[in-house]
Amino acid sequence: MPITLSRKDEFCLLTIDRQEALNALSFSLIQEIGMALDEAADSGCRALIITGAGPKSFCAGADITELTGRDLEAQKRGSEIGQHTFAKLDTLPMPSVAVINGFAFGGGLELAIACTFRLAMPNAKMGLPEIKLGLIPGYGGTQRLPRLVGEARAMELILTGRTVPAEEAYRIGLVNRLVEGDPVEAGIAFAREFSGFGMLASRLARGAVQRALQTPLQEGLKIEADLSTLAYCTEDADEGMAAFLAKRQPIFKDR
Repeated sequence: MPITLSRKDEFCLLTIDRQEALNALSFSLIQEIGMALDEAADSGCRALIITGAGPKSFCAGADITELTGRDLEAQKRGSEIGQHTFAKLDTLPMPSVAVINGFAFGGGLELAIACTFRLAMPNAKMGLPEIKLGLIPGYGGTQRLPRLVGEARAMELILTGRTVPAEEAYRIGLVNRLVEGDPVEAGIAFAREFSGFGMLASRLARGAVQRALQTPLQEGLKIEADLSTLAYCTEDADEGMAAFLAKRQPIFKDR
């Protein structure tokens, strides 16, 4: 299977394994990713780690052989399916971490930037090269990249289609950290930094930040107040504050 979903401790591991094509995204593979994300949503895991199999590529982008000879309706439907699939990452009950090992081009980078966090291995190379084919990103790249790196940098990367190495990606905020070693272990080590906190508070915080990018400041502050109030109503909040006062580690139960 080109997409596998496994579990290690409290973490789900989604692996793209189509190494003969540098883990490129066929339409069937996108559907499999969607099904894997649905399964992960119901798994009870505390984080989702996404990697590409092998040392060369996280995901090299769309399978170009599938994009030719299609009518406009089929092209639009393909973009909408990709967008819908990657948007599932926004609503997962747990944060997601893309560990970029090797190439992350086109749809591969769009998958990564749809995740909550991105880590880059030393050999990571990223870009949205669609312009070189007379195309533009179609799985969310034109919308999510400016939110990560700002309009000016996003415009440059999209209009030049140039490749960004790991160090530059970290410098411009495209990735959160540079990591080494085994990609899965690096992803798990990073996820352990937040997985021990209450999942309800984590989900409320993620929702508040996501909505901050879609609303004016005053409206966003109202949303924050509402979600903060909800967090205060949880058993985890009672436990967290009690543990702080008692100078002990809290035991969160996600309720």
